[in-house]
Amino acid sequence: MPKKARPAGNGKEEGPVPCKRVKVEVADGLSTLNFDSPHDLFESLISPVKIDTFFKEFWEQKPLLIQRDDPALATYYQSLFRLTDLKSLCSRGMYYGRDVNVCRCVNGKKKVLNKDGKAHFLQLRKDFDQKRATIQFHQPQRFKDELWRIQEKLECYFGSLVGSNVYITPAGSQGLPPHYDDVEVFILQLEGEKHWRLYHPTVPLAREYSVEAEDRIGRPTHEFTLKPGDLLYFPRGTIHQADTPPGLAHSTHVTISTYQNNSWGDFLLDTISGLVFDAAKEDVALRAGIPRQLLLAESTTVATRRLSGFLRMLAERLEGTKELLSSDMKKDFIMHRLPPYHVGDGTEPTIPGFIGGELPRLDSTVSLQFRDHIILTVGPDQDQSDEAQEKMIYIYHSLKNKRDTHMMGSEEETESHGLRFPLSHMEALKQIWNTSAISVKDLKLTTDEEKESLVLSLWTECLIQVV
Repeated sequence: MPKKARPAGNGKEEGPVPCKRVKVEVADGLSTLNFDSPHDLFESLISPVKIDTFFKEFWEQKPLLIQRDDPALATYYQSLFRLTDLKSLCSRGMYYGRDVNVCRCVNGKKKVLNKDGKAHFLQLRKDFDQKRATIQFHQPQRFKDELWRIQEKLECYFGSLVGSNVYITPAGSQGLPPHYDDVEVFILQLEGEKHWRLYHPTVPLAREYSVEAEDRIGRPTHEFTLKPGDLLYFPRGTIHQADTPPGLAHSTHVTISTYQNNSWGDFLLDTISGLVFDAAKEDVALRAGIPRQLLLAESTTVATRRLSGFLRMLAERLEGTKELLSSDMKKDFIMHRLPPYHVGDGTEPTIPGFIGGELPRLDSTVSLQFRDHIILTVGPDQDQSDEAQEKMIYIYHSLKNKRDTHMMGSEEETESHGLRFPLSHMEALKQIWNTSAISVKDLKLTTDEEKESLVLSLWTECLIQVV
């Protein structure tokens, strides 16, 4: 059957730029996702809308509703998570608050119905049937392989963490009051139907979650019902609420979200510290002390003028900077993202390339693997004092990350996995990064020992293979 894609709406959109209705017809048969590459996965996820169209017209701008009359895709979506999956998941030890929330929207407010401790399926089902409560399951990609597969590819595509939550709502009920989120949202309807209402944002591209009162949000700009196989996208800050229509069937949908704290403002905060650090090494004015008692007084005109001058100087310096120093964002992303998808439980790496393989030698030819899971960055040597710090090359990867803690905000200190090399190794590393395969003896390093040591270090971390 043809699929229709259009900006989400009911034909009564209000605002300065009305949504244009888009109809696209595609050939039959495009019913499952394409995992050949991150690009192919996202392209198939939003099909039939083209990627260029999506980012030009919808991303961070307005909602997109894709309604598909495709039984095969609906069946695939239903396989991602079902109400009945909760029984086996609860037997593995799920806890209220951490893994599941039970809630209901009552008079425009969220009423939490959680118990203490471990969640039992029979109690969840009782609250679901008798109290008409919504069951929210946190980060199901920890347990559901196909969601792991989807979200790992999306993290490669966006270069940002991708989380998910499942919402299971009984007929004639609503789980959450009107609210907006601080993430870009993709909704996949898995079971039953869900009635949605979207409203103009009060805070476009919001940086935090907030509940909004019904009397403040006005009339819906978009109203529609999702069915299995349908997809809805809306930008962060979009006010929304959803309920399951009255009847016999419950609704299950998964919310896949990304781009939390991933704005230009966040990137500026992340990179400016490195820029100041480097500039202060060369400019004595940045090392001069601030005026006495400045911290005790209110902001002064002199201080404001001085900071403005420093910012102009940093802007000029930035124009000639080839490599920005990321202090936290790159490392945070790589440390907390999903490991590469593979068959297994996700706790131990078992895919080809992790274990075994031929040891690289001087006469070997090697190639980079798991490129999408590696970052190469430059930063100060953390083993030296501030005065003596030299820059080092840091390579971080997510091959050994734990799937079962993904997006759970664990209080335990997350271990970073990777290597560091002196700046003199940059050219050799770029050779490996920028070619499909390279002979070890052709690496731009001074000695054969350095060449062998470099590739052995990378091989030990499973970042290269002998071809």
